[in-house]
Order: sequence, then structure tokens, then C-alpha cells
Amino acid sequence: MKTVMLVFGTRPEAIKMCPLVNELKQRTGLKTLVCVTGQHRQMLDQVLEVFSVVPDFDLSIMTQNQTLFDITSLILNRIRTVLETAKPDVVLVHGDTSTTFATALACYYLRIPVGHVEAGLRTYNIYSPYPEEFNRQAVSIIARYNFAPTKLSRDNLIREGKDKARIYVTGNTAIDALKTTIRSDYHNENLDWAAGSRLILLTAHRRENLGEPMHHMFRAIRKVMDEHPEVKAIYPIHMNPRVRQEAVNVFGAGAAGGPEERMRIIDPLDVLDFHNFMAHAYLILTDSGGIQEEAPSLGKPVLVMRDTTERPEGIEAGTLKLVGTSESVIYREFTRLLDDPLAYRQMAHAANPYGDGHACQRIADILENN
Repeated sequence: MKTVMLVFGTRPEAIKMCPLVNELKQRTGLKTLVCVTGQHRQMLDQVLEVFSVVPDFDLSIMTQNQTLFDITSLILNRIRTVLETAKPDVVLVHGDTSTTFATALACYYLRIPVGHVEAGLRTYNIYSPYPEEFNRQAVSIIARYNFAPTKLSRDNLIREGKDKARIYVTGNTAIDALKTTIRSDYHNENLDWAAGSRLILLTAHRRENLGEPMHHMFRAIRKVMDEHPEVKAIYPIHMNPRVRQEAVNVFGAGAAGGPEERMRIIDPLDVLDFHNFMAHAYLILTDSGGIQEEAPSLGKPVLVMRDTTERPEGIEAGTLKLVGTSESVIYREFTRLLDDPLAYRQMAHAANPYGDGHACQRIADILENN
């Protein structure tokens, strides 16, 4: 029997890996083990609970004010014993986090095959996003199985000289996750508060956006909010204290409201809540990666507040628009989607390029048969 170990540690990873855990556990020819690093702690545990996933190993590496040095060194030091004890035939990692990079490196040292879920995404600028672009490129050097979500991702890997026989186009497991979390009967007090308005969902937390870029992003959003009294916004804010301070500086205290009581800054949402908030939103402004895949499945236009994106399929399909961190550009494009119904409909009705919700099944089939 082939032993498959999945290793992940952040909330976004867990959202995309937990559906795969549950699919693999249904396969009688596979023994499935789960190791979490705890790179995010509280937010990770919330996702595990939603998908009823119980880890077999927990490295618990999270420390206060942790740095990339802390994360990488702690995972390397702690996962060695887990890998040597469990002796997996293949280890699956996801995407581009420090957990992914450090785990793949540990597997390389121990000559354990690596399967890379969501392989082949690229910006080809190793500092944007940082450190994610370096992480995913490094893992691609190590990986034996490359589970590419789209044909474009596959083409990136082939262009880099990766073995075509080891690249599989599967779709994105994020779409699989939505089938578990979206509820037709979902209710929440914050959504009740926003009823009758055009609800904007905001997320912003990336390292490269901290400081002046985030300040400009927030100023643009506040200006649009001030000019559109029919709009309300909800911002489930990241735990990073620098993000929280910048939000307070621009939007106000925000615990119960915000500028003119139409902005609510709330604590991070678990995956079930967040997916249902997306389903109820009018449009989304984000610097996140995963939301760029999830929102198009729900027919929600997305303004991506980053200078680069490793998900150009959504840009080409028209579901996403890259607006960077310029205050004037964000203001212009945000205003356009509120004031121009045709522009809004064109983005809301664009096709989703990220799969059909059966990515986990395809990955499990490949692991069973190879």
C-alpha cells in the first residue's frame, strides 16, 4: 500500500489541501497521513475543523513575530523526525508557502518523492510575490509529480524543461473546496447589516504591500466609499499588527463600523464564513492569491491589488483585473465597476478558467495508478 503524506501549515493551503485529504482517505489503495506545521495556528485550526481533518502530526512551529528564518529553520528541524518515522512513499505540498519550500527541501535531503499541488504558477519575478515566487520555482526543481491547475501552468513547467510525463493538468482544488462550504441557507449578522447595499469584500495582507503600498490602497478604497453612499464594505482583517494599524489609520477604529459607519473591520473569518461572504459580495478587492481562483466560480469581479499575478488565466478570461497599488488606479477601476453596469456585467459573467471541481479526484487517481 502506498503511503501518501500531505504537509501544509497556512489557512490558504489548508483550504485547498483538506478536500484532497478527504478524497485520498476514501481510496483503499492508499494510506493517507496529514502533517501540519502550524505556520498559521488559529486560522489553520478553523479550516481543519470545517473539513473534519485531524492531523497525524503537528509541528506547532508558530512563534510570535515569526520571520522567514524562523519558519524555515523550525520546519526543517522538526519535520525530519516525522518523515523518518512515517516513511511516506510520496509527500504532497501545496503552492508556494514557506511550509511548502522547507518541506520539499527536507524531502529532497531524505530522497522522498514530492508531489506539488498547484504547480507551475509563475510571475518570473522572485520578489513578487515575496517569498512565494521563489518558493514555487524551487519546489518545481524537486517535485516528481507536478499537479498543474491549468494548461498555462503546464506550459510554464514544460518551458522550464520539466519532464512532460510528470506534469498533470488537474484543475484547482480551491474549486473543489467551494462545493463543501457554500450554503444556500447561510446567515450572518454582518451580512444582515449589509443587506440592501452593494457589498464590497476587502482582503489585504501581503508582505510586499506593507507600508506605503497598503496606505495608498486603503486611501483609494476610503475615497470611493465616501463618494458612494449605497456601498458598504467588510474587511476581515489579517492578524498582522502592521496591517491592523494601517487600517485603523485610514478607516478608523473599525470594530463596530468605519467611515460613516459603512465599513466593518472584523476578525478573520473561517473558510465556511469567508466563502459565503464572497458569494454575497458585489465585488472583491484583494491582494490574495486563492481568492483570484475562488471568486470567478461565484461570478464575482475581482480587482487584484498587486503589481504581478501568477494567475493570468483569470485576467485573460476577464474575471480579474490587475490594478496594482497605485491610489489613482485603484480609485479609477473601483469607481468604474460601481458606475458602469456594462463593465461590471462583463467581469461578472466571464468564464472561470480554474476547473470543474474534480481536481482532487484526478490527483488521487494519478497517485493510485503511478
